[in-house]
Amino acid sequence: MDWGQWQVLWDRQQEAFMPDREERFAALLDVVEAVCGPKPRVLDLACGTASITRRLLDRLPDASSVCLDLDPALLRIAGGSLEGDERVQIVRADLGTPAWTDAVTGEFDAVLTATALHWLPAERIRVLYGEIASVLRPGGVFCNADHMADPGLPELTRRLEELRKVRREAEYAAGEVLSWSAWWDAARSAPELADAVAERDTIYAESHGDSVPVSTTHLEYLRAAGFGEVGLVWRGLADAAFAAVR
Repeated sequence: MDWGQWQVLWDRQQEAFMPDREERFAALLDVVEAVCGPKPRVLDLACGTASITRRLLDRLPDASSVCLDLDPALLRIAGGSLEGDERVQIVRADLGTPAWTDAVTGEFDAVLTATALHWLPAERIRVLYGEIASVLRPGGVFCNADHMADPGLPELTRRLEELRKVRREAEYAAGEVLSWSAWWDAARSAPELADAVAERDTIYAESHGDSVPVSTTHLEYLRAAGFGEVGLVWRGLADAAFAAVR
């Protein structure tokens, strides 16, 4: 099974949503390298197909990563394409409940996540940040890159999102990349993924977050969770990435 091809198709589909996707990944890894050095133990939270972990290991070959997610289809791709890599552990757990911390052991030097936590309700995100602090070593760092609008630019943010949508729809119309729905339709029809996608459809039937916090709200949550240094380390229009040092 060519799991690597599924990974490529996933990356292309995601890049249509986020043309600056590699920039945000690079910002997260810059923080990890600066704070943790060449051999960090990383928790790739809501890992999907383990896109962050791949880039981490390419940059820091002596790193190790625990990839955690609930999605059975994306985890199957992650596990298949990373099979045999002793630096990687695949874990299935639900970030919607505090019990996810029972699925991991030991402390981490860094926790990384990107374009995922907006699926959770805002109140759950607030509580989750405290749980993340509990699995980080003192001095460890948590980074999240996601939709985080600047609260001072509400109208501009709306227009920027409209512009991105127009450009994205043009790519879909030209047949240059699969849309989100088309990618999942392809996965549903693939024998190697059909059962996992069917399970996923049940899990995520009504799970999308009710609101997406603005950047300043994320920083407030982090300070309340006990993180020390807290701030944005990257911004791409209506998206941003923060770093929070425990």
